Amino acid sequence: MHIHVLGSAAGGGFPQWNCHCHNCKGLRNGSINAKARTQSSICISPDGENWVLFNTSPDILTQLAAFEPLQPSRQLRDTGISAIVFMDSQIDHTAGLLMLREGCPHQVYCTDMVYEDLTTGFPVFTMLTHWNGGVQRHAIPVVEELAPHKDSNGSFTIEQVPTLKFTAYPLLSKAPPYSPHRHNPHPGDNIGIQVEDTRTGKTLFYAPGLGQIEPHILEVMQKSDCLLVDGTFWREDEMAWSGVGAKTAAAMGHLPQSGPEGMLAVLASLPKKQRQILIHINNTNPILDEDSDECTEVECAGVEIAFDGMDITL
Repeated sequence: MHIHVLGSAAGGGFPQWNCHCHNCKGLRNGSINAKARTQSSICISPDGENWVLFNTSPDILTQLAAFEPLQPSRQLRDTGISAIVFMDSQIDHTAGLLMLREGCPHQVYCTDMVYEDLTTGFPVFTMLTHWNGGVQRHAIPVVEELAPHKDSNGSFTIEQVPTLKFTAYPLLSKAPPYSPHRHNPHPGDNIGIQVEDTRTGKTLFYAPGLGQIEPHILEVMQKSDCLLVDGTFWREDEMAWSGVGAKTAAAMGHLPQSGPEGMLAVLASLPKKQRQILIHINNTNPILDEDSDECTEVECAGVEIAFDGMDITL
């Protein structure tokens, strides 16, 4: 199974276009050792030719231009994208679908909750019906929270990549502000997905929006060969600490890396043989500065920090 990181930053990218925080300023003027990053997205393939795209960020055209396997090459107009999977309905994960309108109809997989949002509050699917019928939507079943062993409840396959098995797990999270059920959370508003290569048995768990690690999620993480998980914030009060906002990490649906119950502490309790990678990194996060103490702490823990263009093979 081939995994390619198209974008590794949180919403707004890095540097964020309107941000003059320490990191964004430092990247622009060269005073910190850091890499520019586009908004979070990955793609996965069993053969290097047929790819499943996870999320369509507003930076999708830049990401496609940087990754040749997704570009047209087999016929006059085509793409290496066989299907698109949405983890949630947030703007920074879905708005890029509008940029792919010329390729409609797309095979799109999402939960019922995400489908509701993308046909009402942020009606991307509805808008795209004017381009060759828009999307061909496939429902993602979600594993019951208290019965993660019941794979039949949450596993699905994609015709173009039959050797990969996908299992979706609900994450505690709020729907976006424009969602009709913003204040009434449902399973499926935000998911983590385990992808298994049935030929090798190797597994990836992808959860860029992981705010709380419930027992059923911890169990999946323990059994996965590679983790690509939420790296948004270093600290709970990071927005206030960096001077750009007041919301806490928890209020925004993210688990910070630091602290006794933070992501690094959780990862330290997991099998040492697995590969652990942080993705969806906010522009304020000090781990973006490769010379920072925080970046060193992450590396010393054996945890990797995703970057645009990163390749992983399982």
